[in-house]
Amino acid sequence: MHPTSIQLIGAALFAIAVLHTFSTGLFERLAHRHPRHAGIWHLLGEVEVVFGFWAMVLVLFMFVIDGKEGATLYLDGRDFTEPMFVFAIMVIAGTRPILQFAARVVAFLARRMPVNCNIALYVVLLTLVPLLGSFITEPAAMTLAALMLRENVYRHRLSARLKYVTLGTLFVNVSIGGTLTTFAAPPVLMVAGEWGWNVPFMLATFGWKAAVAIALNAGFAAFWFRRELSAIESAPERVDPVPFPMVAVHLAFLVLVVMFSHHPAVFMGAFLFFLGFAQAYERHQDSLILKEALLVAFFLGGLVVLGGQQAWWLEPILLGLNEGAVFYGTAALTAITDNAALTYLASLVDGLSPQFQAALVAGAVTGGGLTVIANAPNPAGAAILREGFDDGAIRAEYLLLGALLPTLVAACAFRLL
Repeated sequence: MHPTSIQLIGAALFAIAVLHTFSTGLFERLAHRHPRHAGIWHLLGEVEVVFGFWAMVLVLFMFVIDGKEGATLYLDGRDFTEPMFVFAIMVIAGTRPILQFAARVVAFLARRMPVNCNIALYVVLLTLVPLLGSFITEPAAMTLAALMLRENVYRHRLSARLKYVTLGTLFVNVSIGGTLTTFAAPPVLMVAGEWGWNVPFMLATFGWKAAVAIALNAGFAAFWFRRELSAIESAPERVDPVPFPMVAVHLAFLVLVVMFSHHPAVFMGAFLFFLGFAQAYERHQDSLILKEALLVAFFLGGLVVLGGQQAWWLEPILLGLNEGAVFYGTAALTAITDNAALTYLASLVDGLSPQFQAALVAGAVTGGGLTVIANAPNPAGAAILREGFDDGAIRAEYLLLGALLPTLVAACAFRLL
């Protein structure tokens, strides 16, 4: 390896950014201790700001070392489709018509389960919605699940342990829940076309195993916290239901954006038209989650910029693993870098065996819940649910602990079934 100075700086800044994500709680505490500068501490305590901030530092180094042309050439060569798509899908999926429709479906299924209604609702949110991510994409599934969990779980005074285990379970289940198809999970999408994977292959190789793991994870969490969940007071039903034609139009926009998720000119045009439609029928809307979606897009954009300088050390590590070790190695590496970046690097390598390919992707999705940066939809869930935690900050070490058991269950499902 002969990395350039920019690559070395990029790797150092990436390491600092990863450490920063584990330190957001510290910045929030500093904001309370030093109110005079609380603004900057709150800004640095926003997990969605971390990678965007350090990406900005990297770009400044590029301007100094490579000049304007070198810096802009690098930025122009990065693909920001995913941040734009996540922004659009979060806003649409977080609207009142979509949420009411999803809530009715979830409640309908929960009422038919022979357990306490709160426990049943909790189980459905952690099973059905992540699996739905295989069809409406993982970012949309994460947004729907997080918003409904915020309303039904996180707004109540519950233990921090329940909240972190729920968050870890949600992240892991969404990460593996997108493996029933080839277009919904970013790490699968990066390799499906290159390796010739189709939906039947996904269902046979990953999908049914993921479904088993998702059901076990949700069941374990619900059983563990059954007393706290049973004591929750059910939220009152909204008295201003949205007319079905309005729901149908919103669902059409959602489907349109998903169908053209790889064509930003199309889905952003549809999204802008959607904003106009939502404004025209404001009486059927709650406040759009524009701030949360923008923060998540900023986070992912920063990850795209910083991640582009990491191939020089990631690729040799991946290629140095055998078929047995690549699953565990990829799952571990996913905790410190986006899992789609790992599979993308692997897609550039010729001659990988089918067993190696399957093990690599399985490891990438298995580790997708360990940290906020491990899977692209995770920042969306964190942005929506963070106010339910102390100081409005998600502690990275507690998230890691909360996700360990669901991650182990997913690993056993993919390796032993």
